[in-house]
Amino acid sequence: MLCGRWRSCRRRRSEEPPVPAQVAAPVAFPSPPAPPDSGTKRPGLRALKKMGLTEDEDVHAMLRGSRFRKIRSRTWHKERLYRLQEDGLSVWFQRRIPRALSQHIFFVQHIEAVREGHQSEGLRRFGGAFPPARCLTIAFKGRRKNLDLAAPTAEEAQRWVRGLAKLRARLDAMSQRERLDQYPAQGGTGPQDSKMSFKEIKSLLRMVNVDMNDMYAYHLFKECDHSNNERLEGTEIEEFLRRLLKRPELEEIFHRYSGEDRVLSAPELLEFLEDQGEDAKQHELMTLDGFMMYLLSPEGAALDPAHMCVFQDMDQPLAHYFISSSHNTYLTDSQIGGPSSTEAYVRAFAQGCRCVELDCWEGPGGEPVIYHGHTLTSKILFRDVVQAVRDHAFTLSPYPVILSLENHCGLEQQAAMARHLHAILGDMLVTQALDSQNPEELPSPEQLKCRVLVKGKKLPAARSEDGRILPDREEEEEEEEEEEEAEAAEQRRLAKQISPELSALAVYCCATRLRTLRPAPAPPQPCQVSSLSERKAKKLIREAGNSFVRHNTRQLTRVYPLGLRMTSANYSPQEMWNSGCQLVALNFQTPGYEMDLNAGRFLINGQCGYVLKPACLRQPDTTFDPECPGPPRTTLTIQVLTAQQLPKLNAEKPNSIVDPLVRVEIHGVPTDCARKETNYVLNNGFNPRWGQTLQFQLRAPELVLVRFVVEDYDATSPNDFVGQFTLPLNSLKQGYRHIHLLSKDGASLSPATLFVHIRIQRS
Repeated sequence: MLCGRWRSCRRRRSEEPPVPAQVAAPVAFPSPPAPPDSGTKRPGLRALKKMGLTEDEDVHAMLRGSRFRKIRSRTWHKERLYRLQEDGLSVWFQRRIPRALSQHIFFVQHIEAVREGHQSEGLRRFGGAFPPARCLTIAFKGRRKNLDLAAPTAEEAQRWVRGLAKLRARLDAMSQRERLDQYPAQGGTGPQDSKMSFKEIKSLLRMVNVDMNDMYAYHLFKECDHSNNERLEGTEIEEFLRRLLKRPELEEIFHRYSGEDRVLSAPELLEFLEDQGEDAKQHELMTLDGFMMYLLSPEGAALDPAHMCVFQDMDQPLAHYFISSSHNTYLTDSQIGGPSSTEAYVRAFAQGCRCVELDCWEGPGGEPVIYHGHTLTSKILFRDVVQAVRDHAFTLSPYPVILSLENHCGLEQQAAMARHLHAILGDMLVTQALDSQNPEELPSPEQLKCRVLVKGKKLPAARSEDGRILPDREEEEEEEEEEEEAEAAEQRRLAKQISPELSALAVYCCATRLRTLRPAPAPPQPCQVSSLSERKAKKLIREAGNSFVRHNTRQLTRVYPLGLRMTSANYSPQEMWNSGCQLVALNFQTPGYEMDLNAGRFLINGQCGYVLKPACLRQPDTTFDPECPGPPRTTLTIQVLTAQQLPKLNAEKPNSIVDPLVRVEIHGVPTDCARKETNYVLNNGFNPRWGQTLQFQLRAPELVLVRFVVEDYDATSPNDFVGQFTLPLNSLKQGYRHIHLLSKDGASLSPATLFVHIRIQRS
C-alpha cells in the first residue's frame, strides 16, 4: 500500500538550464535591518515555544527578517523585506504602497511548496542575474501567484528554505486544539505589547469573529484580571481565551457517556467508540481533555483516515478508474486573453491531476507552441511544458500521467513534438505496448507507474477517395463551429495529416471519434479514446444511458467543457461520473462548486488521482442506468450541531461578523441530488449553534458526494460563501465528527470547523 506523499519513483532531473548570457554582476544587497527586540514576554514567542522552534537558528533568522529581491520580469527586480511573525504561522512583507495588514502577510499553511534554485517559470525566464543557489520560489495553494525571490547570499536563501520546511512540518503535525491555542499569540496591539485592555480584548474577539455581549465579556475579563489592574497579560490572556474556547457541546456528550464520575471507563469508552464506528482495543480510560483531543484529532474528522492512503485495488484496467483530468491546463485565467504558463501544469499536478491537455500550434523557428488558438492568450514552448511534466508529474503520485494532445501542427513540427517527448521524458514515455498486455483490456495504473501516456491520433486510418491518408478526428476542437460552420470545420479537420513519429506514441490512448455506441456483441476497442463535449456526453446519457455505461467499462472517454464557456467556467462533473466517464476534464484554474466536487472525488485513495469506479460501472454486462437507478437503498441523517472559528469575510471591517447557515448538498444520480440547509445564526462566527437535523434518501450511494457549505446569510442579496468541504459518502465516518472547512480555492481555513453527528442506514 502507498501511504502519504509519494516520492520514491521520481526520476533524477536533468541539469538546470544554463544561466543566460546576459548575466550581470551579482546584485548588491544592503544589510538587513537590526533585529527587533526579542523580549521573551511577547505573547508571540510563546507560540513558537509551543511549536518547539524557539531555539532554531533558521527560525531566528526569519524572525529578524531578510531583504530579498522580488523578481517579476527581466527589469522588475525590487528589494523587499520579509519577516516571520512571532506566531510562527505568517510572514509579513513590505509593499511599495502600504496597505491593510491582511495584505502585508501570507500564511505558512497556504504554501504549496518551496522550490530551490531556478525551479519556476519566472526564475527560469527572469532570474538570470542571480545564481540559482541564491534563489527560491514560494508556490501557494489556490490561485495566488508564485513568489520568486533572490536572497543576498546562498546561506540566507537556505535558511528560509529550511525554516519554512520546519514550520510547515510542525503546522501539519499540530492538533486542532494546538492551533486554537495559537490565538493568545496574536494578542496585543504592537510587537512589544504584552498587556491588553478590555478594549483591546474586544478587538481580539472581533479578530476571531465573535461579537460578544459587553456585559458578559467584561465579567469574564474581570474574572481573569487577577492583578486587578484593568489589564490582562501573559497567562491571564491565555485563561481568558481558554475559557472562551470551552466546548460545552463536547462536554455534554462526554458527560452523557461518562456518568457522574466524569471519566470514561473502559465499557463506557467502548460504547462511545462503537457508536462512532471505531475500534476501542487500544483505549482503557479517557478524561474530558482526552475526549476533546480525540474529537479534534484526525480520528475525529469526517473523512475516514484509512482512505487518506492508497487503499483501493490498483491492478484493474485503466478504464475502471475515475482519473483526475484538466482542460486547457496551460491557462491561468480565462481562455480569451489569459496568460499561459508551465506553472499551471505544476499546480495541476500538485492537485493530483493525472491527465493534462496540450493545445499544440505551429511556432517560430520550428518550435511548436502551446496556447488557446485564435485568442489573445500568451504562448509557451511545447518543450518547456514537457520539461514541467518530467520534473513535476510524479512528485505527489506515482500513477500514470496522460498527455492529451490537441494537435494543430504540420508534419514537421509534429515530428519535433515527438523528438522532444523522447528526448525529455526518456524511459518515462510509453512507446510500445507492455509485454504482458491483454489485447482485450487496458493495463492497470500499477503496471504503468511512473509512465507517461500520449493521447493522440493514430495511423493507419481511413483512406479518402483520392487515396490520401486521413486521420480519424476526435471531437477535440473547441466548439466554435456553429451549425452553419460545421461543414467547413469538418473539411479543415480532414485536411490535416499525422506524422508517423507522433502517431507511434499513441499506444494506449488512440484518439477516435465516437460516432455510435457499439452493440453488445461487438469486440471491445480498449486502446481507443473518445473525446466528447459536455453537450454530446449529456445527450448520450439521456438517450443511451446503460449503453454508454457499458462502453465506459472497456474504453476511456474524455469529456471537456463547451468552447462557448469564454470565462473558462466549468460544468458539473457528477453527471459524467454517473455514466462511468473516466477523464472528466475541468478548468482547474476556475474555482467553484464544480472544482470542489472534483477535489472531493479525488480526496481519497492517497489523492493519487485515480479512484476505482463502483462495481456497477465496471461490469461489462451491467444493467445500471444513472437515469433509472432503482429504489432508495440508504438513509443519510446529518445533525448540524455547531461551528467553530469561522473566518471573517471582511477582515478590514472590525464590526463585520457573519450570520452563518449550513447547507448540505448531495451530488449523485439525478434522483439523489438534493440540498437542505439550517436556519442562520445572527452575529456569531465564533461558536454558532444549530442543532438541526437534515435527512436524505439515496438510490445510488456508491456515487454520492456530500458537500458541506457554510454561508453568510444576507436578506437582500445572495449569501456570501464562507467555506466548504466535500467528500464521497463511502468515506464519510459516522458518529460525532468535525468537518475541516476549505476556502473557495481549496486552501485550509483552519481552525474553522463544523461539528456534526452523522448516521448512515443501509437497507
